[in-house]
Amino acid sequence: MTSTVPTAVPQAEAQPPITMFGPDFPYAYDDFLAHPAGLGQVPATEHGTEVAVIGGGLSGLVTAYELMKMGLKPVVYEADQLGGRLRTVGFEGCEPGLRAELGAMRFPPSSTALQHYIDLVGLDTAPFPNPLSPATPSTVVDLKGVPHYARTIDDLPQVYRDVAEAWRSCLEEGAEFSAMNTALRTRDVPKIREIWSRLVERLDDQTFYGFLCQSEAFSSFRHREIFGQVGFGTGGWDTDFPNSILEILRVVYTEADDHHRGIVGGSQQLPLRLWEHAPDKLLHWPRGTSLSSLHGGEPRPAVTRLHRTAGNRVTVTDAEGKLRTYKAAVFTAQSWMLLSKIACDDALFPIDHWTAIERTHYMESSKLFVPVDRPFWLDTDEETGRDVMSMTLTDRMTRGTYLLDNGPDRPAVICLSYTWCDDSLKWLPLSAEERMEVMLNSLREIYPKVDIRRHLIGSPVTVSWEDEPYFMGAFKANLPGHYRYQRRLFTHFVQDTLPEDRRGLFLAGDDISWTAGWAEGAVQTALNAVWGVMHHLGGACDPGNPGPGDRYEEIAPVALPED
Repeated sequence: MTSTVPTAVPQAEAQPPITMFGPDFPYAYDDFLAHPAGLGQVPATEHGTEVAVIGGGLSGLVTAYELMKMGLKPVVYEADQLGGRLRTVGFEGCEPGLRAELGAMRFPPSSTALQHYIDLVGLDTAPFPNPLSPATPSTVVDLKGVPHYARTIDDLPQVYRDVAEAWRSCLEEGAEFSAMNTALRTRDVPKIREIWSRLVERLDDQTFYGFLCQSEAFSSFRHREIFGQVGFGTGGWDTDFPNSILEILRVVYTEADDHHRGIVGGSQQLPLRLWEHAPDKLLHWPRGTSLSSLHGGEPRPAVTRLHRTAGNRVTVTDAEGKLRTYKAAVFTAQSWMLLSKIACDDALFPIDHWTAIERTHYMESSKLFVPVDRPFWLDTDEETGRDVMSMTLTDRMTRGTYLLDNGPDRPAVICLSYTWCDDSLKWLPLSAEERMEVMLNSLREIYPKVDIRRHLIGSPVTVSWEDEPYFMGAFKANLPGHYRYQRRLFTHFVQDTLPEDRRGLFLAGDDISWTAGWAEGAVQTALNAVWGVMHHLGGACDPGNPGPGDRYEEIAPVALPED
């Protein structure tokens, strides 16, 4: 649903926008990227030095791109396909313009570092049709067999508005929402750190559901149930109920759950264009150099082994059996790969970091898309005057159904179901066709006069990220008590205090970030790793544009006691 959380002050034109600036590490990555001095330099003696970048998703390609600009030679390894969970696919036998976003499909405007790269490669964005958003013609909320048609939240029964108000009150009373909202908008670092430190110490052991239950505003089980099934922002929240409330606060503080936009033409274009993009300014390499040209058009294959070798080097073995040894390496794939798919020696990380990797908790997620002949949902029901079908939130198996049109009378796409956690696991044993049959049956109960099958023009495409061998889940979502583990992973890019024989291998990717599941976290941790590699090789940022490691001591995430 559209945002129902309060703002700290009236929305004046001069009010700064919300960005993903903190709260854990309030560093201005967007300003760092925009500064004319660039991200920094390595000594000229290191120009051409190879740096392994393991994983060709967004984080890996941002890392490789920025290292290339510094005059280093990134060597990208990718086990599957470039893009990671920015995965856009077509439908067999259908026109190329029909696409399904199996991974990331919506991006909040607060993702300002991500937007830098979207602009860099010349992509456009458009509003995404979330429930009750201005980009959505209509929404149907179907709970316990009772559907409600709405164009705005005011069209829903009063109980839904009561739940929205309960969520506002809960955030204000339990999480100092207005104060944090103002601090984030104005980038008031001392205030952000003051509020967040207090909340981390108090809430690290609290689930999302426990946080709701402690609020007088959510004393009604019925209100908690509706909120879990329908939610506000992108839809239901109940699949997040077991997770740490800190994960949820990061999302709502930074408006990551609202005002979403999609990338026109598909999100996978971003990493693919970054792979081919030749920077205007780069050191050492001739003009026109791109990541693609440095690799002969293709990344190296999957990594099968990582180990330490003499001189504090990292040696990489790939699926072709080839070994290369590097002064520095960046691991950007899902961290669980280090536990199962890649043979690793213990010397890669300190033992506490291995523990943090092992304790990482991933959310499951599944989607199924079908191509249709046209956006028939915009047809008018002659009896009611309403759209014959709407973006749908329900407690049935489908949970969320999204309608994605390409213009009047053009072939279109329906995301029949978008689910998480236990809801995703319910689909896991079923084939794409079996999933579609169950989904169509569920939607027929909500829209008895609509024959979706009559409009199908191709076969369904589906994904269950927990079943993808190089992912094993959609994204990290910390459980209560996991803050300390996440801090170890995020701060690993600052390695001066580590033993020398544990330096030089850096972690990046959205599961290393505080905001997993959002591409912004993938970009931010990539920039951290770039700083780490640069610093490790004797380089530095321009004094006028200090990097995240240069600012680390003054904005480091709060450290909770370990004893």
